Amino acid sequence: MGTPVVWEGNVGNAAEHRSFANGNKDPRHMLRLNVMFDNSIPDGQGGYKDRGGFWCNVEWWHQDAERFAELFQKGMRVLVSGRAVMDRWKNDDGEFEALKIQASRVGMLPHRVTMVNLAPSQNQNSQQSNRPESRPQPAPGPDEYPDTDPPQF
Repeated sequence: MGTPVVWEGNVGNAAEHRSFANGNKDPRHMLRLNVMFDNSIPDGQGGYKDRGGFWCNVEWWHQDAERFAELFQKGMRVLVSGRAVMDRWKNDDGEFEALKIQASRVGMLPHRVTMVNLAPSQNQNSQQSNRPESRPQPAPGPDEYPDTDPPQF
């Protein structure tokens, strides 16, 4: 069954896509991420202090997993919701177990993101053909944000 979780962390390696045969139906697609779920707390000086964390594999079964594998990158901040389960297996070296997340959703968080390009929706393709093309704008630099004090926790 598993324990419901909503955890935030950093992707630790390139995303992995796998396809599995599904009889006469379309293959099933899985995205696998290795994520460091950290426990950062405010340090009182505008930064954060690391209080430990752990690595965990995340498996997300989704029809667009192959495309998503190109989007998720090492170092990207993600929010994962799903179920934490114990993965058990045997091989020639013995019996093993490890915690893994069976994700129902994996969201990209905007930390370190500098640009986002959206494809037009299928409904808007014909409507946008008469509009001038807009170009993506780079994110503002650190000096271009207004000075605000970080929230106090």
